Amino acid sequence: MAWFLVIIAGMFEVGWASTLKLTEGFTRLWPSLLNLCLMALSVYCISTAVKSLPIGTAYAVWTGIGAIGAVVVGIIFYKDPISLLRLLFLGLIVVGIIGLNITSH
Repeated sequence: MAWFLVIIAGMFEVGWASTLKLTEGFTRLWPSLLNLCLMALSVYCISTAVKSLPIGTAYAVWTGIGAIGAVVVGIIFYKDPISLLRLLFLGLIVVGIIGLNITSH
């Protein structure tokens, strides 16, 4: 259940990171409220998960999901640049997350 919460927290992390641009510096009410709600849900889920998981590993997975997801959302919805090097470095994040997870047991 704890790892499921980390994944859900990571998805909320992707959501708040992706809606951050829509807030326009927190000058737009509804995008800002959505952003803050997603942030709160993300932190709640990860804080619940780390009751039974190693903090370093859970945090790395959480932020890794957020980073990878935000890059993918940026490419798809915000027309951020895509290149082989960007994809390589995303792959390195994935390898790091897997490595931390494997070695945390």
